[in-house]
Amino acid sequence: MKTASGRDRQSGFTLLELLVALVVLGFLMVGLIQGVHAGLALRHAQIQRLSRTAELDAAMRLLRGMLTRLPPASAGRQAVATANAVEAGFKGAAHRVRFTGFMPTGLGTIRRADITLYVQNQRLILSWSPHYHERRLGQPPAPMTTILLYGVSQLDLSYWGSLAPNEPPGWQPRWENPTAPQLIRLRLSFVKGDPRRWPDLIAVSGL
Repeated sequence: MKTASGRDRQSGFTLLELLVALVVLGFLMVGLIQGVHAGLALRHAQIQRLSRTAELDAAMRLLRGMLTRLPPASAGRQAVATANAVEAGFKGAAHRVRFTGFMPTGLGTIRRADITLYVQNQRLILSWSPHYHERRLGQPPAPMTTILLYGVSQLDLSYWGSLAPNEPPGWQPRWENPTAPQLIRLRLSFVKGDPRRWPDLIAVSGL
């Protein structure tokens, strides 16, 4: 005759069965945690990728908007005399450009400014100060700067137009003229290991 305690032992779990169940549960928890970590890592990578793309798009739109509002070289002095033209020269080098243009809305309170674009310490920097038609006495105000992009190793610029009246137009490594060239090509190179790519930005002045 079996006692009640014997029936309880037959219907319950043995220590070995409990250990096996705990081990299986542990494996399930480890797999679940690894899956969560992998999902979070993928989401973080996607957010970083989207953020980098958004930064490039914002910088490209800002620069294109500023450069396309410059009077073209083909318009000559007539363009400078118009209401939308800027009474200042355009000085473009291979890795730096300086011009007088219009600041975009939301970037400072100055509308017309002397603007410089250059790379320093792996940063694409936009520097500007107020543009005055007359020569001011005393020290000029310190320029304001905005970092457009980080991780930039080099800025390459070239300019389309004719440097002499009878010379055919072409890409020039430098440009110094009262008005901007017809086209401005801007290339960016990023530091080693940076996956970002910057397609050539070609702005048409005088739009």
